Amino acid sequence: MSHDRQVDLAVDLSNRTGRTDAIYRALHAALTTGRVPAGERLPSTRDLAQDLGVSRASVATAYERLVAEGFLETRTGAGTFATAAARDAVPARRRSPGVLRPRAGWRWTVQPASGDVPAPAHDFRVGIPDASLFPFDTWRRLLAAESRAGGAAAGSYGGPAGLPRFRAAVARYVSGARGVSAGPDDVIATTGAQQALDLVARVLLEPGDVVAVEDPGYPEARELFALHGARVVPVPVDAEGLVVDEIPARARLVYTTPSHQFPLGMPLSLARRRALLAHAARHDAAVIEDDYDSEFRRARRPLESLQALDRDGRVVYVGTFSKSLLPGLRVGYLVAPPSLREALLAARQLTDGHGAVHVQGALARLIDDGLLARHVRKASAVYAERTEILLDALAGLPVEPVPAAAGLHVAAYLADAAPLTSTALVARARRRSVALDSLASFATGPHRDGLVLGIGAAVTSSIRPGIQALGRLLEP
Repeated sequence: MSHDRQVDLAVDLSNRTGRTDAIYRALHAALTTGRVPAGERLPSTRDLAQDLGVSRASVATAYERLVAEGFLETRTGAGTFATAAARDAVPARRRSPGVLRPRAGWRWTVQPASGDVPAPAHDFRVGIPDASLFPFDTWRRLLAAESRAGGAAAGSYGGPAGLPRFRAAVARYVSGARGVSAGPDDVIATTGAQQALDLVARVLLEPGDVVAVEDPGYPEARELFALHGARVVPVPVDAEGLVVDEIPARARLVYTTPSHQFPLGMPLSLARRRALLAHAARHDAAVIEDDYDSEFRRARRPLESLQALDRDGRVVYVGTFSKSLLPGLRVGYLVAPPSLREALLAARQLTDGHGAVHVQGALARLIDDGLLARHVRKASAVYAERTEILLDALAGLPVEPVPAAAGLHVAAYLADAAPLTSTALVARARRRSVALDSLASFATGPHRDGLVLGIGAAVTSSIRPGIQALGRLLEP
């Protein structure tokens, strides 16, 4: 039950002798189309008359007529309310589905998001961090400080690059934690890695340009490039990562996940990194280095980033806080070579202007106070334990885990003798409240069949029971 509100009435008052009837028709339409729902309290006759610039008697007479017809009721001391009769008069279908259609070639459809469905009992979905590890109390304090007037120029529009101290904090962070060569001016804030990919595509790609992507790989990346009119060419992956010799010479852009190949998990070898940069120089190509979750390392320090090895300014480094902190923050970043900076900033400004400056400010404090590094260390220990439990539980199944030294998921090939395909296995597992992904869902062509299991959302105590349930489905 709501209080008085403004009723937006389109009333033709040009006929001075028919004002009461005009007000009645406008109110009747608002009530019977659902714009004023059942139970809603209408403005007083005095207030509505003042808003419309008419006499109170005209409004009162219209109200009385609607009360008599059962669309309104008066309650002593409370006011005038829309009745259930108004709700029942609302047509079941008020609008046409429309004749407009997406442009020719549009093929991507909305995919289910992890937050749209209840979490399963055994949650091995990919790409979800453990929200219970997030320092919510500290975050609320930092966010409140940034949200206060003047804390982050909240009353002004921000620049497309992002809050300056956020960019400075990110530059220090990626330089120390990822070995990236970056200063504040090289960093552009984004609303996640997906927007970073979109900005690069807008700036670099013409319709028909060839884009090389890893296969298996990240579906949302290849579909985004296709959406921009590119011809997306899948390139195979082996034990050393992207097979550089298979990249088409005409590729204008190469998209890769060298620190932790998605979804298989191996790093791109140093020899392949150098070969990729040489290929890009030889064929005048750009490279997107998507470093989406390598903070969570379980072994030695990773190989030097592509961006740090790059001497020509061909690599755009993309990062996100969706895995290291929370997806709901919607904050990522890219580190761009100077030659692309102005164009990327213009693209950001034209598409969505700028991000949430108070969130960027709070993140800058989280980084500068050492709280992000502390959180990553804590989460890394938890994720490492879960990975060890997962690998130990998988040891009794007809699967072959793919070696990986970082990240929030594990890929495992199915044995040739497995009784089910990964697609069928995933479907049956979901009926037993075990959620995981099929390796086939990330590949565009023939590829060895397998599974991808996330450990971020998995409750530690549920890992073994979940894998045991999975194992029963794999029994001959």
